[in-house]
Amino acid sequence: MPVIEFDAVRHAYPVSGSERTVLEDVSLRLTEHRVGVIGANGSGKSTFVRMINALVVPTAGAVRVDGLDTAKDARAIRRRVGFCFTDPDAQIVMPTVGEDVAFGLRRRGLSKQEVAARVDAALEAYGLQGHRDHPAHLLSGGQKQLLALAAVLVTDPDVVVMDEPTTLLDLVNAHRVRQVVAGLRQQVVLVTHHLDLVEDFERVLVFHEARLRFDGPPGEAVEAYRRLVL
Repeated sequence: MPVIEFDAVRHAYPVSGSERTVLEDVSLRLTEHRVGVIGANGSGKSTFVRMINALVVPTAGAVRVDGLDTAKDARAIRRRVGFCFTDPDAQIVMPTVGEDVAFGLRRRGLSKQEVAARVDAALEAYGLQGHRDHPAHLLSGGQKQLLALAAVLVTDPDVVVMDEPTTLLDLVNAHRVRQVVAGLRQQVVLVTHHLDLVEDFERVLVFHEARLRFDGPPGEAVEAYRRLVL
């Protein structure tokens, strides 16, 4: 598995001449296959995972993925770390399903035949093969989330970061996404409010009020989270 390191990381946003701290003094090393991230809204968990592929860089400290520093090596890191947003509409950029899956392969130096083969395989894997030429934004919510996953995974990243991928989904589609996650060979870092999603993960992080408050097995992490917020 890749090695994700946070070294005394702090992050703050400027607010009306001052700043608002959203992460404070986070240090850890992630090597597990599946890592869950839980916490209340505003706890810092989304900022934490966005740092893994350099969508956000630290105000202080350093984040590294296999030794690559997110503040210096963002392009190289994004080739290795795929990111799925809560709302898949935020990352659907092409008009049709097939074109959207192919988009991330454009700069990989692949032939047209190789791109087509990868797109076909991705659409087949995520149940979208019958929608290749359909308008992407007319898919159902569950299909859009699967499209977002397909578009990320077709580039074969080493790490997949998911920020609340089931929040907007019904029970059936949330279960489908859970099954996809369970079958991934990649290292997965997943933020969720659906605590059952992380019950079989190797490690779960609990964030509260900008700090990492617990780091351990799923059952203990959920109990720690409940003690913090209830």
